[in-house]
Amino acid sequence: MLVLAIDTALAACAACVFDAERGEELAMESLPMQRGHAEALMPLIARVMAAARVPFAELDRIAVTVGPGSFTGVRVGVAAARGIALAAEKPAVGLSTLSVFAAPYIAADDSTPLVAAIDARHAHVYMQVFGPGGRTLVAPRLAALAQAVAAARSSQARVVGSAARLIEAAWPGDAPPPPQVDETPAPAIEWVAQLGAAASVNQSLPKPLYLRAPDAQPQDAARLPRR
Repeated sequence: MLVLAIDTALAACAACVFDAERGEELAMESLPMQRGHAEALMPLIARVMAAARVPFAELDRIAVTVGPGSFTGVRVGVAAARGIALAAEKPAVGLSTLSVFAAPYIAADDSTPLVAAIDARHAHVYMQVFGPGGRTLVAPRLAALAQAVAAARSSQARVVGSAARLIEAAWPGDAPPPPQVDETPAPAIEWVAQLGAAASVNQSLPKPLYLRAPDAQPQDAARLPRR
C-alpha cells in the first residue's frame, strides 16, 4: 500500500510517501512554519512525489491530519487531501493531531499513561489521555490548562505535544514531576503516514476536528447596510 500523508494542522507543512508493505518512507519533507501553508503545500507535495517516483495514480490512499490545530491550516490540508483523492480516485483518511503526537510514544511503551496536548491559547489546551494499550481514557477535548495538569497528575502520565512545556510550567512544585515531558511543534509526518496506512477508510473520514468555535468574529461596524 502506497500512502501520501499530509500535515498542515500546526507549525509545519509536511508530506510523506510511505510504502506500507516495505514499512519505509520513500520520500518526505517537513517545513517549519506558522502560516503560509496554502502557498507552500502543493509545491511541497509535488517535490515529495517526484522524489518518491510515485505517480498520483499509483497511490492507494491519502492521509491527512484533521486537527485540532490552526483553523486555516486544517482546512488547507483537508482540502488538498480531498482534492487529490478525488482526482486520483482513491480514498482519503483523517487522523487527529493528538493521536499522531501520541503514536510513537505508545509504540515505544504502551504500559504507561500518556497525555497528548496542543496549545489552544488563553490558558487552554486541546488534550487526549491514553491509557495502557493506547486505549483512550479521555477523548479529545478543549480543556483549561489546570484540568490538563490534573489529568496528567492523577494518572502519572507522560506529557507530549506542543503544549507539553506549558503543562510542565503549571505543574505544582510540591507534586512529583511527570515521568516524561517532550514538546514538539508539530506531529511527525512519518507517523501520519503509518497511522494512515492502518486507519479504517469508513471510520476515519477526512473531516476537520476543531473542538471549539473560531476566534474570528464578524465586525458589525464594517457591515454595509442592506438596500
